[in-house]
Amino acid sequence: MSEAAKLTRGSIRGHLVHQTLPMTVGVAAIMSVGLVDAYFIGQLGSAQLAAVAFVFPVTIALSSLGVGVMVGVNAVIARALGEGDVERAARRANFGVVFAVALGLALGLALFALLDPLFRLMQASDRLLPLIRAYMAPFSLGMPVLLLQMALNGVLRGQGEARKTFLVSLTYAAANWALDPPLISGAFGFAGFGIAGAAYASLAGYGLAIVVALGLIGRTVLPIRPGLIRQCRFAESARAISRVAAPAAFSNAINPIGLSILTALLASQGEAAVAGFGAAGRLQSFAVVPLLGLSGSIGAIVGQNWGAGRPDRARRAMREAGAFCLLYGLALALVLFAAGQWFAGFFTDDPAVVAEFDRYLRIAAWGFAGFGLLIVANGALNAVDRASWAMAQSFARVFLIMLPFGWLLRPAWGAPAIYAAELAANVIGGAIAALVVMHALRNFSGRG
Repeated sequence: MSEAAKLTRGSIRGHLVHQTLPMTVGVAAIMSVGLVDAYFIGQLGSAQLAAVAFVFPVTIALSSLGVGVMVGVNAVIARALGEGDVERAARRANFGVVFAVALGLALGLALFALLDPLFRLMQASDRLLPLIRAYMAPFSLGMPVLLLQMALNGVLRGQGEARKTFLVSLTYAAANWALDPPLISGAFGFAGFGIAGAAYASLAGYGLAIVVALGLIGRTVLPIRPGLIRQCRFAESARAISRVAAPAAFSNAINPIGLSILTALLASQGEAAVAGFGAAGRLQSFAVVPLLGLSGSIGAIVGQNWGAGRPDRARRAMREAGAFCLLYGLALALVLFAAGQWFAGFFTDDPAVVAEFDRYLRIAAWGFAGFGLLIVANGALNAVDRASWAMAQSFARVFLIMLPFGWLLRPAWGAPAIYAAELAANVIGGAIAALVVMHALRNFSGRG
């Protein structure tokens, strides 16, 4: 057993706490960027806030591709370290970085070319399209930077270096916090770029985070050394990462794709409904940060123990993580149900938008515990090379539950049908995910 596989020894609960806490703070820092963006963009007007509601699920879907790469790199590194093969882990780490940049270039150019058709398909109005384009053009061309930062985080996560990933995430967020006000609203005689300023701030943050990540990786057992790429078996390395990355990316992208379709369905209910739904979605993303942090940390813990032939420890980690999802998710629902209008006041003073914001939280918040179970289960399945299972259950949650529910009930219920569709998807999807992951960890033993 490799000394680098530190998560195969010691208390499981201790590892969950020590890995998840810095991961949670890091994810909170990243999610706070969305809240800060929404705050400053909301000051520009309700049209800009509605434009961001269309942009948000698309950018999350694209970021999910980066998350897939990160999860793929994380998984192959964690299992290799658990098996004691540090050299293979190092080769896979360096290959993953190159893989991410190449994928980012291809995706960014394709997105830039398809901006208008994509958002017209989502039913964005002619009034909103110029605002959407102003944000999405720089964001799409910055995709290689986004994916490179994600891959470097995967190298750190696979080694169980949660504190280092926190520093990378904090760097990205701090750059956004500092740059959002002048780039969006202007300062010191500079007029600002409006909604496009939020995209510029994000790209600058990714660039600084890459610099920090490279410095931190240099202090680990898997430094980035381009010369190692020549020792890789390219086809084998690409298959190993893609076998996890492709399903994981699709699995992570399925939810924002579903939200994009829900946003299109909601567009018939008016701009206030879209703006309220989008702003509440930003708050939701921040509120579930501990669940996202746990989903990010569970992969290294389960992966290293699976690679080391310790499925008992992997199962224990998943049971304790699931209990946390239920307790935190229900407590969160109580808070958001009671204080929806108060939170809405941070984004807008438009009464119609505030009402929709509050209505969404009163319905959808009760499903956040199930959402936590789903994403944590997916993190564990990806770590044991069952990414296709994670993808299948994410697909079923959105396309077999959420979208049919919203589509069928919208004519009778209006906007609440969309919110209830998300609730049903999270409750049913979370229950299924819990059963699937425990079956996987119970019935597959040995090294994954």
